[in-house]
This record gives sequence, C-alpha cells and structure tokens, in this order.
Amino acid sequence: MRCIIIDDEPLAREAVEMLINKTNNLFLIGSFNSPETAKNFIENNIVELIFLDIKMAGINGIEFARTIQKETFVVFTTAYPEFATDSYEVDAIDYLIKPIKLQRFQKAVEKAYTYSKLFIADYANNNIEQVTDDFFFVKAERRIFKVYFKDILFIQGLKDYVVMHTENQKVITAMNIKTMHEQLPRDFFVRVSKSYIINAKHIDSVDNNTVYIGTNEIPIGNIYRDFFFDEFVTKKILSR
Repeated sequence: MRCIIIDDEPLAREAVEMLINKTNNLFLIGSFNSPETAKNFIENNIVELIFLDIKMAGINGIEFARTIQKETFVVFTTAYPEFATDSYEVDAIDYLIKPIKLQRFQKAVEKAYTYSKLFIADYANNNIEQVTDDFFFVKAERRIFKVYFKDILFIQGLKDYVVMHTENQKVITAMNIKTMHEQLPRDFFVRVSKSYIINAKHIDSVDNNTVYIGTNEIPIGNIYRDFFFDEFVTKKILSR
C-alpha cells in the first residue's frame, strides 16, 4: 500500500517511518509536517493509507480526516487517547497511541490492507463495463476511442487533461492523471512523476533520473524514484 505520514513533530515522523520500513505491504511515498502541505500531494497522487497525527497547529487531524476521500484509509497516530471516540466518527481504520509498538502498528496495517482489498473488489464490480481485460474506451475529440493497454507507451498529465501516447497516435481526454492511474493495471503501469505514468513493458532503458521509451525521455520524480526502482527495475535485474 502506498502510504504517507502527516505529523508536525520530526521525531514522530521518523518513528513512524522506521515502523513502515519494518512492515510488509507498505511503501512510503511522502512525509509532511501539516495537513496543508499534504493536501495537494493527496489530490494528485494515489495515497492508499495515511498515518495521521491529531493534535497539530492549524487544522487538526480529525478535521482533516473529514476531507479525505473514502478510498484513502486513515490510521491515527497520537499521544492523546482522549480523541479515540472522535476517530470513529471519521471511519478511521485504527487509533495508535505513541510510542507505537511494532506489533500493534503491523496489526493496524493488516486491517487497512484487508479493507483495501475489499474496497478495490467493490470498485471493480461497479466499473466493470468501463474497462475490459485488455482495453478500454475513452471519449476524445467528440469520438470514443478504443485503446489497448499494451499499446500505451506512456501517459502525460496536463492539468485537467491526460495525453495517452501510443506508437501511432496521441489520445487527449478530459481527466486528471490520478483518476487515470486508478483505472490502469498496477502490474505494469507505474507513475514516475507528478505528470507521467509509464508502461513498464515499453521501457528501453533507465538511469537514475530518466526513463527512456523509444525517443522519449521521461523524468523520474524524487518521491516516485524508490518505488519505481524497487518494484519495476531492481527485482528484474539479472544476478551475476
């Protein structure tokens, strides 16, 4: 699960990050010192789980949780047990009291992971007519285009539009890149920056900052680099 941390205390963020690193099925994609600094990131990226402090300057964690979309789960991390009742009102997955024990942390993650699978299954059942096994239809230029997943080289986000680049054409449709990413197969489509999703099957080569697909050079964003290399590059390098 792609997760972020929101906590105004640097040491508390480091403590949660250490717990994440010791837990399977978690990948940290961002760490923020306030809800305000995290808001734009959440709106433009797939965030499946948030470890959220409650008592912070400005908007507190309970108030911020009310604004989070239902497909993003929240685990509260706080030193104040008296807020536990309030957490139930915003459907938090769990409520962890600092200092957080690893076993208790992993139990909360397991619960979030189970709920996530149920949510994804429900989402797929409700949208099965929109995307088939190997292609989808998309509205563009007053027409409906049939696009095969295998033909997409990469997708570029331009504000409220996305451009799907194939070998033979570019299809532009009114949709933000986060919404597009949510509807693509996760086993070979990966977001490598705020503005780009690539089809890993079409990668020709990579370096630390760039993915090369044909004549296209696609930048790798700092917050996406570790996940991309860990999941799509390092695992497939031949051992000597």
